[in-house]
Amino acid sequence: QVPLVESGGGSVQAGESLRLSCAASGFTNSRYCMAWFRQAPGKEREGVARINGFGVTSYADSVKGRFAISVDSAAKTLILQMNSLVPEDTAMYYCAAAKSLGWVPLIPGFYTSWGQGTQVTVSS
Repeated sequence: QVPLVESGGGSVQAGESLRLSCAASGFTNSRYCMAWFRQAPGKEREGVARINGFGVTSYADSVKGRFAISVDSAAKTLILQMNSLVPEDTAMYYCAAAKSLGWVPLIPGFYTSWGQGTQVTVSS
């Protein structure tokens, strides 16, 4: 499998922004649905945002209007722009890929390739 490698995490204050990147060589084309998930300590992994091969996006209600997922096809990179961060956004963030021509549910079990994660910590 082609690896996914996240970067861009860090520690910020509430209200600030972070931009996560995921090097995704081999996945950023129309045959894959790409997504971001996050997992906070003691909680289950949850879907944050997804983008399919046609550029259509969807978001979890908790991040809608604050986060934006996109693909830089030239750089073969999946991006998550996170604005107006709140402490509840604190988690390990993972990028994931699923081979599909259409939509894949934003549920971890549907994604077959995962990165190692990047930590995001938001303090109040």
